[in-house]
Amino acid sequence: MTTPIPPGSEGLIPHLVCNPCADAIAFYKKALAAEEIRRMPAPDGKRIMHAEIRVGGTPVFLADDFPEFCGGKSQSPQALGGTPVTIHRYVEDCDASIQLAVEAGATVKMPATDMFWGDRYGVVTDPFGHVWSFATHKSDPTPEEMAEAAKAAFAQA
Repeated sequence: MTTPIPPGSEGLIPHLVCNPCADAIAFYKKALAAEEIRRMPAPDGKRIMHAEIRVGGTPVFLADDFPEFCGGKSQSPQALGGTPVTIHRYVEDCDASIQLAVEAGATVKMPATDMFWGDRYGVVTDPFGHVWSFATHKSDPTPEEMAEAAKAAFAQA
């Protein structure tokens, strides 16, 4: 029997436009230890119409850019000049995860730093223009401690 929500696909699923999508799948396998679930080539045989990977058990959908179906406009971060979206991931070792992404071809946007909210946190941009943040939770400051630490951090900025 078909279910309305496929098992393992509950919640939000990022759907990324990547050019070229096949290269993005290879990058995510190397940088994020992603598991490729499926890929569906487009009828032109050159692009990927839909792909699914899993990162830490969470699904991520991918596709090549198809401007002909988007009012003639490209949808990749490179074509748009960036992205306002950051994909966040909690990991056991923030520094090691960032290093793995860098070794696979990502660029550090913000080095890993101990943050006032209790996480060690850093950000990279992947070769396809998508932004990923990594964090390792280290402490549980009270709301008062967090507010005081935030004031100090913003005063230095």
